[in-house]
Amino acid sequence: MQHPHVTLTIAEGIAWVELSRPEKYNALNYALFESIVKVQRHIAKRRDVRAVILSGSGGNFCSGLDVGSVMKSPMQAFKLLFKWLPGSANLAQRVSIGWRRLPVPVICVLEGICYGGGTQIALGADMRIAAPDCRLSIMEAKWGLVPDMAGLVGLRELVGKDVAMQLTMSAEVIDAEQAKAYGLVTQVSEAPREAAEALALRLANTSPDANAAIKFSINKSWRASERSLLARESLSQVRLLLGKNRVIAALRQTKDPERRYQVRQPWWR
Repeated sequence: MQHPHVTLTIAEGIAWVELSRPEKYNALNYALFESIVKVQRHIAKRRDVRAVILSGSGGNFCSGLDVGSVMKSPMQAFKLLFKWLPGSANLAQRVSIGWRRLPVPVICVLEGICYGGGTQIALGADMRIAAPDCRLSIMEAKWGLVPDMAGLVGLRELVGKDVAMQLTMSAEVIDAEQAKAYGLVTQVSEAPREAAEALALRLANTSPDANAAIKFSINKSWRASERSLLARESLSQVRLLLGKNRVIAALRQTKDPERRYQVRQPWWR
């Protein structure tokens, strides 16, 4: 499926999402912002998607905001930043936090340049697999700006406060191994797309209900109180015990030849 500057392909339960402005290193113009959010909404409605792989075309992930393009239209800049309530997500923030809100695991493939808004989008994914040549930077401070695309939601969960301040204040460009050491990257691979596909297939073969509940619980409880975490775990477990996908997942692990590959619709659809 084609959207302006985004390609979506769904096969074997995996949604492949590729940012596609290779001539601009996949820089974010207004059309690309809109397309990412539309793709997120489309995936959320699909009953057959079990995992998402997010990547960029042309050997780069995303070079950040295409400032010249966005600033040509004051109305576009307004639409990017406008929100009805301060605590809601605007269009610029949904391209990152929208991946967190999907009830399926999202794996981001990082290659080449991943700067500014590109890093913030990547921080919205659940896992990040980087090529050794990848370069990352939370670059907004370089232009006298604060990171404002919801990337800090993921950043605060991945690194210590001092590292977060260092990275955001200095706009330092780091390589994949440094990013892995900081905790920004899940793994470094010479073949990140293949590694992401292998991981996605493993996740797609487990219970979608369990994966949705685990993602929801971890995201909601990571910095919540202990009581909140215990309550959320218990509620999720009751739902899973009452669902049919738990039985199918268990049978799959025992390699029952009759039931192993049956798929049930998740309770959250």
